[in-house]
Amino acid sequence: MKAVRWDEIPDEPVRPGIRRRGFGTREVLLVMNHCEPGMDLRPHSHEFDQIAMITKGRALYHVGEEPNEVGPGSLMLIPAGVEHYIEPLGDAVVENIDIFAPAREDYLHLVEWMRDRD
Repeated sequence: MKAVRWDEIPDEPVRPGIRRRGFGTREVLLVMNHCEPGMDLRPHSHEFDQIAMITKGRALYHVGEEPNEVGPGSLMLIPAGVEHYIEPLGDAVVENIDIFAPAREDYLHLVEWMRDRD
């Protein structure tokens, strides 16, 4: 497969203020989230671990009862079963990459575009 840039990957709307795109396989998946200030906050949890890395902007990343102030280069480990969510700070867009291994079944549609690439 040839190299690809994030901005060349098709994205999808998640809800007002959030878009995402994916890169990977059934074994490992990277998901880039584009989070706008004022987006709907939706605390959630799931039955698998997640790694998150902030690549742009500043936010509070809530993991359990602990709000973590994060910015570019910050890494978060979200254990399975722990409620979490991201809350952008200020007026700038926040981008973060989530890593799932194996890939989330409900996100596999994000990598369908890869089947048609050389």
